[in-house]
Amino acid sequence: MDLRYPIGEFEFRDDVTMEVVQTWISEIDMVPVKLREAVDGLNDQQLDTPYRQGGWTIRQVVHHMADSHINAYTRVKLALTENKPTIRPYEEAKWAELPDSEMAIDVSLTLLFALHQRWVTLLQSLEPSDLEKTFYHPESGEMKLGINIGNYSWHGRHHISHITTLRERNGWY
Repeated sequence: MDLRYPIGEFEFRDDVTMEVVQTWISEIDMVPVKLREAVDGLNDQQLDTPYRQGGWTIRQVVHHMADSHINAYTRVKLALTENKPTIRPYEEAKWAELPDSEMAIDVSLTLLFALHQRWVTLLQSLEPSDLEKTFYHPESGEMKLGINIGNYSWHGRHHISHITTLRERNGWY
C-alpha cells in the first residue's frame, strides 16, 4: 500500500450525474463523524505521530482537514456567485506548521461539524446546471463544481484513511 494514498488518488472519468453527486455529498456529510471515530481515544503522543515517514502527524491532518474544507466551502460559494472566479491557492504544508495546528484537535473537529452542516446544506441545494459552474485554480486550471465535490468526498476519506491505517499498523484499537 502507498501510505501517501491509502485509498488511491482521486480519479473520475464518468459523467457527473446528480446521483453520483448525491453519493459524494453523503460522504462529505459523514466526514466529521468518521473523523471523530478515527481519532477517538488517541492520546497526545499518538496524535503527534506522523501517519508515514515524512508525513504530517495525526493532529496536523485533523487541522489540515478543517483548513482545506473551509477553503473548499468558500470556493463553492465563489463559483456559485461569480463568473469563473480565480481562487487563491494556499501553502498547505506551511499552514500545517503554524501554531494553530498544534492545538487540541477538538477545536477543528467542532469546526468541521459546523462547517459541514453549512456545506452539505449548500451542496444539497445545487441544480444540475450548478455542477457545470467553474472556478479557476492557478495551479490546477479550471475546475467544475461537480468534480470538485467528488474531489472533496475523496479528500475526507483519504485523510481519515491515513489515520485509520496508522492505527491498524500500530495496533491502536
